[in-house]
Amino acid sequence: MSTIAVIGSGITGVTTAYALLQRGHRIVVLDRQRYAAMETSFANGGQLSASNAEVWNSTATILKGMKWMLKSDAPLLLNPKPSAHKYSWLGEFVSHIRNYRANTIATTKLAIEARKYLFSIAEQEGIDFDVEHRGILHVYRDRAGFNAAARVNALLTEGGLDRRPVAPEEMRAIEPALQGRWYGGFFTPSDATGDIHKYTRGLAEACMRRGARFLFEADVTGITHGADGIAIAWKPVVQAEGALALAAETLRVDAVVVCAGVASRRFAAMLGDRINVYPVKGYSITVQLDDARSQEAAPTVSLLDDATKIVTSRLGRDRFRVAGTAEFNGENRDIRMDRIQPLVRWTEQLFPGISTARVVPWAGLRPMTPNLMPRIGAGRRPGVFYNTGHGHLGWTLSAATAQMVAEAIGAAPAEAGLRRAA
Repeated sequence: MSTIAVIGSGITGVTTAYALLQRGHRIVVLDRQRYAAMETSFANGGQLSASNAEVWNSTATILKGMKWMLKSDAPLLLNPKPSAHKYSWLGEFVSHIRNYRANTIATTKLAIEARKYLFSIAEQEGIDFDVEHRGILHVYRDRAGFNAAARVNALLTEGGLDRRPVAPEEMRAIEPALQGRWYGGFFTPSDATGDIHKYTRGLAEACMRRGARFLFEADVTGITHGADGIAIAWKPVVQAEGALALAAETLRVDAVVVCAGVASRRFAAMLGDRINVYPVKGYSITVQLDDARSQEAAPTVSLLDDATKIVTSRLGRDRFRVAGTAEFNGENRDIRMDRIQPLVRWTEQLFPGISTARVVPWAGLRPMTPNLMPRIGAGRRPGVFYNTGHGHLGWTLSAATAQMVAEAIGAAPAEAGLRRAA
């Protein structure tokens, strides 16, 4: 039986561990946090959204980004401070505009494929994650936005998605809590929402029941590749006060799968690979619906407001998640109130019956590749694999990409054979 290390216990790492366990491998998961799903998989927008599969590589995105550059509350914000990684990444991003159509269609197909795995796993393992199968409604404030969405819709439809235009009257029938004036919308009944943190934690527990070993608070300091396998050096993140510094420990495995979000670039470099992920910060608020009026006023159908790029999810009866924005500012995890306030204001303006007296802010770093396609499969060296770079669709795509990387590795071959397989 082969031993495989998975680096990262976010949604992609845990789903990868589960897929490999199903194929008979011994699994060790390493993460620097104390629990699973404590970084980018902690409080995202909650949407399982094939309808949001459009990649960002377009001239329109660039023009909007330039227009918004000096607005602190803009949906997309770029810190102009020089950074070799940032500007080289942006250069590659522009070069992939030519692949916009093909990548959008491919992402749509992958998102649709991921659904059957995610929901099947949740049912099999009894994971409660506040799932809502009510679809996702994209709303547009003017004709220009709606017409642009219609062009995107043609690509999503070509990818196999059932997504249809709806008039304002039908939009309010789909979600009675929706107020204000709208030009029109697009509705995807097969999309869903849920709590990514609860799902990932529940799946991590299922992996443990199936025999996986989790090393939490483990800071991976080095990965070396040799003829006898892969050595992963790690040390405890937290040490007892006053105790002598502990030496790094070494874990020897037959293969490694890097699922480490924005840290994947650093780990890939240790293994001789280039994984160009850039950290794109997103923000969310979780509005605590503490009274009956707020609970009645909050929508149950997931929304995406195209003009503001804000998404919503209803998480059970007493939580309302509002998320959005993309900030290019390096590995900066600060929660900026000038980025949180637009989410609060949006909630108050569109749903005035919701009390925002108790709001929990959060920020996380999306690992984005320049073409917005995840990096899945083998590295240059035997036994090295990647499942990372999912950008804004990690929650949506992870169940499918986990199966893809597990299939690339194969079903529990002999250790030496596994080292030759890649």
